[in-house]
Amino acid sequence: MADLLGSILSSMEKPPSLGDQESRRKAREQAARLKKLQEQDKQQKVEFRKRMEKEVSDFIQDSGQIKKKFQPMNKIERSILHDVVEVAGLTSFSFGEDDDCRYVMIFKKEFAPSDEELDSYRHGEEWDPQKAEEKRKLKELAQKQEEEAAQQGPAVVSPASDYKDKYSHLIGKGAAKDAAHMLQANKTYGCVPVANKRDTRSIEEAMNEIRAKKRLRQSGEELPTAS
Repeated sequence: MADLLGSILSSMEKPPSLGDQESRRKAREQAARLKKLQEQDKQQKVEFRKRMEKEVSDFIQDSGQIKKKFQPMNKIERSILHDVVEVAGLTSFSFGEDDDCRYVMIFKKEFAPSDEELDSYRHGEEWDPQKAEEKRKLKELAQKQEEEAAQQGPAVVSPASDYKDKYSHLIGKGAAKDAAHMLQANKTYGCVPVANKRDTRSIEEAMNEIRAKKRLRQSGEELPTAS
């Protein structure tokens, strides 16, 4: 009997020590704080959405407003505002470099911004319709001038002055032209005239001369050598 009772007691869980009780208490408190923070965050988002819905509604009812710029918001708040604007049937854009400095601008559908206006906001500039119109006209004028120049073809460039007039004080007027007309080839320089190359002898005279030279050469070979 004693052995049975001992085995039952040994199989039962031991009561938690003081350290375990403290750890469990801290865990319960941390879970409660986390749940409370989550509820507060949820409530803040609900209140923020209601406030944005009120501002967007006022913007729609104000006929004098075509766009509205909001203060910088964090990513979650911008997401909520974009959702409210979409439900209201408006257009919205986010601008700004740093995430903490980004802001939202909303526009009425009938006054949606142009690409040039959006580009100005992206560069941190204020949109000026008058300056934009002047810039557009200048761009159209430059494009028109380029098209006209392309149709006319390349321009012919004429020198401002004749080079002969520019250097007339050195070479004189017409000096080079006159010298070119006066230039004649020297027949005796570096070549033999054709008249000097022509053989005017007849065939018989040429043969007689060759025979005479041959006899003279043979007679010279037959002379006795002096002893």
